[in-house]
Amino acid sequence: MAMTERRRVGYSVQREVLDEESVDKIAEKSDTKKSLSEKVKESMRCSGPRAKSCLLGCIPLFAWLPRYSIRDNAIGDLVSGISVGIMQLPQGMAYALLAAVPPVFGLYSSFYPILVYFIFGTSKHISVGTYAVMSVMIGGVTERIAPDANFMIWDNVTNGTIVDIIARDAERVRVAAAVTFMSGLFQILLGLVQFGFVVTYLSEPLVRGYTTGAAIHVIVSQLKYTFGIGPNRYSGPFALIYTVIDVCYLIPDTNIGTLVVSIVSIVGLIIVKELNTFLGKRLPVPIPVELLAIIIATIISWQVNLEEKYGVDVVGLIPSGLQPPVFPKTALFGQVIGDAFALSVVGYGIAISLGRIFALKYGYKVDSNQELIALGLSNSIGGVFQCFAVSCSMSRTMVQESTGGKTQVAGALSAIVILFITLWIGALFEDLPKAMLAAIIYVNLHGMMKQFMDIPALWRSNRVDMVVWVATFILTVLFNPDMGLAASIGFAMLTVIFRTQLPKYSLLGQIPDTDIYRPVEEYNQVRQIPGLVIFRSSATLYFANAEMYQDALSEKSGIDITKSLSAKKKLEAKKKRHEKKEAKKAKKAAKKRKQETEGEPEKEEQRDIAITEVDIQDPTLPRAIILDLCPVNFLDTVGVKALRNIQKDYGDIGIQVVLSGCQSGVVENLEKGGFFGDKVTKSCLFNSVHDAVLHCQSANSQTESQDEEITATHF
Repeated sequence: MAMTERRRVGYSVQREVLDEESVDKIAEKSDTKKSLSEKVKESMRCSGPRAKSCLLGCIPLFAWLPRYSIRDNAIGDLVSGISVGIMQLPQGMAYALLAAVPPVFGLYSSFYPILVYFIFGTSKHISVGTYAVMSVMIGGVTERIAPDANFMIWDNVTNGTIVDIIARDAERVRVAAAVTFMSGLFQILLGLVQFGFVVTYLSEPLVRGYTTGAAIHVIVSQLKYTFGIGPNRYSGPFALIYTVIDVCYLIPDTNIGTLVVSIVSIVGLIIVKELNTFLGKRLPVPIPVELLAIIIATIISWQVNLEEKYGVDVVGLIPSGLQPPVFPKTALFGQVIGDAFALSVVGYGIAISLGRIFALKYGYKVDSNQELIALGLSNSIGGVFQCFAVSCSMSRTMVQESTGGKTQVAGALSAIVILFITLWIGALFEDLPKAMLAAIIYVNLHGMMKQFMDIPALWRSNRVDMVVWVATFILTVLFNPDMGLAASIGFAMLTVIFRTQLPKYSLLGQIPDTDIYRPVEEYNQVRQIPGLVIFRSSATLYFANAEMYQDALSEKSGIDITKSLSAKKKLEAKKKRHEKKEAKKAKKAAKKRKQETEGEPEKEEQRDIAITEVDIQDPTLPRAIILDLCPVNFLDTVGVKALRNIQKDYGDIGIQVVLSGCQSGVVENLEKGGFFGDKVTKSCLFNSVHDAVLHCQSANSQTESQDEEITATHF
């Protein structure tokens, strides 16, 4: 195989060695900074272009709709909107079961929020609507605040207590609307204060581990519909484990008809989905698997009368038309505020992550803060119309993209499909078995289950990320999704702290005939420069690792500061004793030899003292230490103090300490932290390691020549 030679380009730079003071003078550093009042005045200043830009930024619909190309986008958006709308029907009804509210409210949640996002959203491809993880989180809230035990009534027919389903469902809808409204307000508030960067704390391993753990909660929550049993509702830590134990205990009471419906539904859905995948390239539009499934299941249930003959639980009453707006029950806000914040963060994190993927693929920008506001308005307005919180669905988004959807119009068209179903044909699905909806949920979660393959991939690429993934999954499974999210973010933050507390410390050497420096332990041809120690840490320097930084410098350089200072003090004490002894000798000699001049003893004393000064220097110590601060992006007061101590301690034993690679922010931290003074100026800061090396070599050569002159003078 032919080997392509690397192209060699001439590279030559000739300039003086520049320290930070010289750079400031040449570049004419500006010290002018705007005051807070000036910044406020500038932000409040209004003009026509600025008002227009603000309006288009707040309502993106006005920016892109006038430029909408019917010729290029209409057909694709139409096909995509119908396809996604058809998917929204079964998924909305199924995810309503996860939220523990009647299925029709899943249809409402697939209509109002989508229209709001159509106006305010910036992503052209994501499909906003019901989402399994969000639904199961809402289900945890609704069943916690409105449990079955609060709605038990006496039944004269059975002479026992039964659940008042109508009253219970009405209260759960109010709870779901309240938590949705609150989560929307949180998202709007975070968006207005430009808090879109919060998603950076949700790394990809964390999000994927979290959604996988939440999927386990979803699966367990649907077991009661699969087996036709009624396990108790548990909350708090280990609730999932208690639920699984309860389900295992109730398995002997399984409704056979419900189980048969579940098995047949799951097998049928898997077969048709695999066929859909196999024929994907040949079909212009994917087969609407879920829609066909619920139509067939509804017809069979209606014809066979599964509810009365076999006790199969069905959807029940689906009212036609839309619900009037009702402001959420304010008395519930205090009980759901924590859950609402968790919902707002999770929903935004999932939506913006998927939105950025497609924005990068198709070359447009997604505004993270505007996305927060768009989702917040979708949820807060949706809460008024008794919807539950929405986010972005991966499966629907993939369908929207693959069927030709190019703009937000596809989402609006899918909402119109849902509106048509809700107004006219929703009542036709009243006989649909809930086991069928549970089967749809199981099959749609197969993508999340595939995320377990992240573990071996992360093991090979980054084991810390793998630990974050596994820990997030375990914490989410053991705790509720909201508590699991908080614990997972805390654990991820701890890994960041551990990484900065355990950085890699290296001594750098020079690649021959270049100005490039690399760790000597990693390269065979890299050589340390005689008389110099070049030290680098792979992490920033702050309170958590400042002491370890100083210890690592001492260990890597082989310099024991305490021992060296002690030896120097002993030599200085010896020097003083020697001076006193020589002074006494000189005094006695002066008395005996009055004929000698007064300057001769002083010359002898100076000669002896000079010899002592030469003896104080330890030839095994380096002349200078260069601290490479390129990886350091900030310094706190403890970090500045550590550098100041290093310069003082090593300076006391005759070793010059200089800094290189300081970013402008780090220089500012040094200035504000009091690093500079009368003895320490910016002349000890250099832009690059090579500048610092040349400076130290020049200073060393001058010192050596001066030492040689002094030695020659005295001997």
